[in-house]
Amino acid sequence: MSVSFTNDEPPFQQYEGQDSFFGGKPPLPESVGWAVVVGFGALFSVITTIIVMAQRYFGEKGEITSEHFNTAGRMIKTGLTASVIVSQWTWAATLLQSSNVAWQYGVSGPFWYASGATIQVILFGVLAISLKRIAPSAHTVCEIVNARWGRTAHKTFLFFCLAANIIVTAMLLLGGAATVEALTGVDYRWASFLIPWGVILYTASGGLQATFLASYLHTVIIFAVLITMIFIVYIKDYSSDAIYDYLDKTVNYSPEECASIFPGYEPGKFACGPVDGNRDGSYLTMLSSGGLMFGVINIVGNFGTVFVDQSYWQSAIAARPASAARGYVLGGVCWFAIPFSLATSLGLGSTALLLPITDVEAGDGLVPPAVAFHLLGDAGAVLVLVMLFMAIVSTGSAESIAVSSLVAYDVYREYINPDATGDQILKVSRYVIVGFGLFMGALSIALKEIGLSLGWVYLFMGIIIGSAVAPLWLMMKWSKASGTGAIIAAWSGLVLGVIFWLVASQVREGEISIDALGTNESMLVGNLVAILSSALIHVVYSIVIDPQDFDFTTLNTKITLVEEDLRGLSEEEQDPRMLRKAERWIARRGYVLTILMIFVWPIMSIPAGKFTRAYFAFWVLLAIAWGFGAAIVIAVLPLVESSAEINRVLGGMMNALLCRKPADDLAKEESAETEEKKVVVDHEFEEENAEEENA
Repeated sequence: MSVSFTNDEPPFQQYEGQDSFFGGKPPLPESVGWAVVVGFGALFSVITTIIVMAQRYFGEKGEITSEHFNTAGRMIKTGLTASVIVSQWTWAATLLQSSNVAWQYGVSGPFWYASGATIQVILFGVLAISLKRIAPSAHTVCEIVNARWGRTAHKTFLFFCLAANIIVTAMLLLGGAATVEALTGVDYRWASFLIPWGVILYTASGGLQATFLASYLHTVIIFAVLITMIFIVYIKDYSSDAIYDYLDKTVNYSPEECASIFPGYEPGKFACGPVDGNRDGSYLTMLSSGGLMFGVINIVGNFGTVFVDQSYWQSAIAARPASAARGYVLGGVCWFAIPFSLATSLGLGSTALLLPITDVEAGDGLVPPAVAFHLLGDAGAVLVLVMLFMAIVSTGSAESIAVSSLVAYDVYREYINPDATGDQILKVSRYVIVGFGLFMGALSIALKEIGLSLGWVYLFMGIIIGSAVAPLWLMMKWSKASGTGAIIAAWSGLVLGVIFWLVASQVREGEISIDALGTNESMLVGNLVAILSSALIHVVYSIVIDPQDFDFTTLNTKITLVEEDLRGLSEEEQDPRMLRKAERWIARRGYVLTILMIFVWPIMSIPAGKFTRAYFAFWVLLAIAWGFGAAIVIAVLPLVESSAEINRVLGGMMNALLCRKPADDLAKEESAETEEKKVVVDHEFEEENAEEENA
């Protein structure tokens, strides 16, 4: 049975006869790709470096020591902390993979992507306050491991932390390079090598503070594009009712009708016809076995990429104690809007509009650029490209500074040069940032050549690093946690996870191949075994075989500063009463929000079954409101909190341009003149008294 194509409603006449959306032909000229990859990288490096220099000369006027380079002075406020968390957690996968699962599973995909990766950030706030309470002088999480459990455990968790940074950066470059090539034709190998240079320049120059400032700018741009896409899909071009009708129509096509719409149609290759595992085969339901399975994998895997990623520990180290708890909660809640709102618009839009996107293109993360190009032409493709580049360089910058800290403090200072000076640490940190950027470019090319996609690596990460999650949590929260047990648990969890992953692939698919290993069932088994077996082994070993009774008050004394840079380490910032209050605050809210997002919200959606038109309209309204609210908070709060510092920097720059002395300098000069006059008067008075006595 044939289906008629029109220019007004899907299926659209412009795609008649196409067996893929991009078909190997990029919609944008190659020059646009080079301009974004090279031009934007250079532009943001210059802007960020200027901001850091302006703050240094006109603001706080503190020199960049190795301590400040790797900790940003430990004085970051709530708004900027939240902005940085959003930026660090917005990977290429956040923008691309979230829409892919919407393309696959419907409304459940964006929800499980967002909720399954939000709770880890919120719960990490509990560890952030614990760090401020028991190890405020720490530079890295591995330093804390070394201080509590010794060098063997230190080497073990150094491996897992570096693995986490490498996997995250690999995903950034895999998704980014594939999208740049699909949209502009720039060879993915060039993109893989050039994208990191946009990160290397300003990160090596300004350290963690430069990373934080750049992250704020990147996050604002990402939210601006997000709001634009939501507005176009649900307000300007279509409405929730129109998308609802189109989604309903999509799943009601027969295989013959789908074949007439998409040449070479096969079940699963295009988003057409009923969805396997969904209630009534509909995209408009939370009752999706595939969506739920993805949600479990997402939850387990993302515990590893937050709790084992040094960049999150570094953000906790950099934040003020009072800001750490609120910053992580606010950052997690605001970040939820990015995958949820973006995929609810672009991801669902791709299936509703029957765009000829293949499963291969979706797996490579090309759903958002395809929909954006359909809606806005070249402008849409450019907007998605810019948003993606912002996500890559912001997270890439955080990963680079994280790796540089691990190598500088946990390799160079610990095993090579224990008496390293601040200048030597600073030099090693900068060398590592450059070297890591080049290494990751080569690795992403190798992964692409092997045939691994962004989606495959995203599901795989929990198997490799998930076994380190429980030991790190117990290290910070449980005095009985055994160091030997942590080592055994981490390695055993990794080995068991890989074994069960391979066995599940062989049993279910009858073979061990990249495609068979990449199925949801195989990945789910591997992820669950890795994280749960590790937790069980560590707890049992610590209770039965090697119980400890560690005194947390001694932990910080085993961690030494390289330089006496005590910014952020004052008695006021380490007030035990304030820290206990902050810990209670984040614990209550973290656990409640986790239960709401993982259990209460999905359970409340079950009675809805297949969404009605009104229920879907409410769902879309929630996505729009969450997106707009998060954008306002992330854009405005850091500026409000830092208004005094911004005014001081702008005032200093204005004074320099007008060649006049700053008010502070004038006040100091007036004070000095007053003091000098006072000294002269006192001297004259003493001489008069002496003359009277002589007379």
